[in-house]
Amino acid sequence: MCLGVPGQIVSRIDGYGDQLALVELSTGRTRVNIGMLDGRDVTPGNWVVVHMGFALEVIDPAEAGEALAGLDLIDELRSAAVTGRTEGPMRSLEI
Repeated sequence: MCLGVPGQIVSRIDGYGDQLALVELSTGRTRVNIGMLDGRDVTPGNWVVVHMGFALEVIDPAEAGEALAGLDLIDELRSAAVTGRTEGPMRSLEI
């Protein structure tokens, strides 16, 4: 399964043909290739979808929030499956 995750641009990185940026992901900061965005707005503070170290598209903060909420739900479901928890909002879901 392939998954693109939202990240917020922290800064551009000099060199490398101006194709790298430092991006804040939920797992920490990492260098991301922004070359595929081809001149779109990749200024600090903007959000991008990152897959395999490449920024695939620029997204707005609302889209980033929705994606992050979905990833949080996946993490919660995974945690519930591992612990066998069935109370709360997970009780009606079959895992």
